[in-house]
Amino acid sequence: MRAVTYQGFMDVKVKDMPDPQIKNMDDIIVKVTHTSICGSDRHFYHGMIPSMKKDYIIGHEAIGIVYEIGSDVHRIKKGDKVVLPYNIACGECVNCKRKLESQCLRSNLDGEIGGCYGCSRLFGDYSGTQAEYVRVPYANFGTFKVPEYNEVADEELLLLTDAFSTAYWGLQQAEVKSGDTVIVLGCGPIGLITQKLAWLKGAKRVIAVDHIPYRLEHAEKLNRVEAFNFQADKELKHHLKEITKGGSDVVIDCVGMSGKMRPTEIMETALRLQGGALGAIEFASQVVRSGGIIQLVGIYGTRYNQFPLGDLFARNITLKMGLASVIHLIPLLYDLLKTKQVNLLDVITHHFPLEEAEHAYKIFNSHKENCLKIILKP
Repeated sequence: MRAVTYQGFMDVKVKDMPDPQIKNMDDIIVKVTHTSICGSDRHFYHGMIPSMKKDYIIGHEAIGIVYEIGSDVHRIKKGDKVVLPYNIACGECVNCKRKLESQCLRSNLDGEIGGCYGCSRLFGDYSGTQAEYVRVPYANFGTFKVPEYNEVADEELLLLTDAFSTAYWGLQQAEVKSGDTVIVLGCGPIGLITQKLAWLKGAKRVIAVDHIPYRLEHAEKLNRVEAFNFQADKELKHHLKEITKGGSDVVIDCVGMSGKMRPTEIMETALRLQGGALGAIEFASQVVRSGGIIQLVGIYGTRYNQFPLGDLFARNITLKMGLASVIHLIPLLYDLLKTKQVNLLDVITHHFPLEEAEHAYKIFNSHKENCLKIILKP
């Protein structure tokens, strides 16, 4: 089969790779029809994950058709269309029972975190979804069967796998409620979807912060937010605190460790094996009100120096974070799409054949052509 493979720093290649095989009785093989590039794939692209080996198949978002099933698979059958949430989870351990699928105790026996497609041995060593076929473990639990009479576009189904579900999970964790003021850091796909959902949750005011003009314009025009460029206004933190009369009720960081980093900084971070930039957390700590909530949705690394713990402690700030657990959310979110309560198609800006993945990654990484979300089709 053809698949997108990691080759090194800012280098991916589409190559012939072995077809996946059934390994366990509850596995399935899915013929991928749509996959996509996620913002967190940039961490691998930038060489920031030291466990990523050459020729590793990357990607963790996909929908497709069930091609082969193991003998213990009973919830789905060959020919079914399925959504593959990025979490790989068993559904039976104590964490899965607590709706913490991202912390499944069985899907990654060698790590301190649950399993995930295409994210190296640190996440269970599962091949990624940017391929013609993918092996899906724990298929009875970890797949969502698309109803036969489906009214949701394939592109929106694909966003269920991570971007939509992660955005919803972040708002849920942040306890956003009617009347809240919400500041969203980052206007990538997850940030843009978070803004849409904040209104759906009843927010009275939604403020977006980014530094890329076309993304801010998109947020302002289509999501009806107040949009601010932190690079253009060095006093933005003070301004936001003033216009919110003491700070936002909730700040959601959809940026993570990459943030705004130059290529030299990316390389230095990768070489030193540090966690990445703390700019978004520092910003959040200064624009949230006393007693407010900061929710980290963007991905962070391991150890951090100069973490603003004192600032958070002194003002009774609640800090929440973690990898989104999304499998249990998919049926609810599917219904939101089916009933047209939210429309996500505007965040998808590019479609490419899988064979053009190398070009797609370059556009995505450099923010060319007003790129937001790229879909790849095998």
